[in-house]
Amino acid sequence: MTTSVAPVVACRHVSRTFGRGPAAVVAVHDVTAHVFPGQRIALMGESGSGKSTLLHLLGGLDAPTTGEVSWPGLVTRARRPAGVGVVFQAPSLLPALDVADNVALPLLLADLPPVEARRRAEAALERLDMGGLAGAAPDELSGGQAQRVAIARVLAGEPALVLADEPTGQLDRRTAAHVLDVLLEAVGTLGAALVVSTHDPEVAGRLGDRWSMTDGRLLEAMAGRGVR
Repeated sequence: MTTSVAPVVACRHVSRTFGRGPAAVVAVHDVTAHVFPGQRIALMGESGSGKSTLLHLLGGLDAPTTGEVSWPGLVTRARRPAGVGVVFQAPSLLPALDVADNVALPLLLADLPPVEARRRAEAALERLDMGGLAGAAPDELSGGQAQRVAIARVLAGEPALVLADEPTGQLDRRTAAHVLDVLLEAVGTLGAALVVSTHDPEVAGRLGDRWSMTDGRLLEAMAGRGVR
């Protein structure tokens, strides 16, 4: 499939190796792929297949050993993309900050004025039905609530690309379905592209395209739009 729209992120023959010599492990091997605006991708594979490493490469959190990652549809600063939000498998909330401050923190670090950061944090929490817990401490939250706060923290930055690493992996089925509902609704409102790493076929079935990884390789046979 061809398109005149610039991809949000593009990988060209990207590999990532950890370690050296006989102990070296190739976590991602020769991946060429593109993610386009508004695309919904399930990145499937067993634990250790390279999903998390590929997400980190797509988000500029890690650099490839060989190959090139670029962000044609995003602004880059010091070779790092702006407009990328990452939802990690564990919520990673700071215990010393309340819920709203956890959501606002990345905005403050990006030099957004405190009043605007707070406004966007509260709006993101309301979007995920968490406004009533803005003043709560992270240890007062359930697992599903904490994950929704982590998603709000990402969405408050109004990203063009959201990368979610097993965002429902530690949740029960009902909570997982709700978290995925709000994530899909929110990225739809933003018009953001979404890549979700998962080994759950129910989660994958909610997304438009499916990529599959095995032993660090992205398999084109099961891939949808975006793999070239």
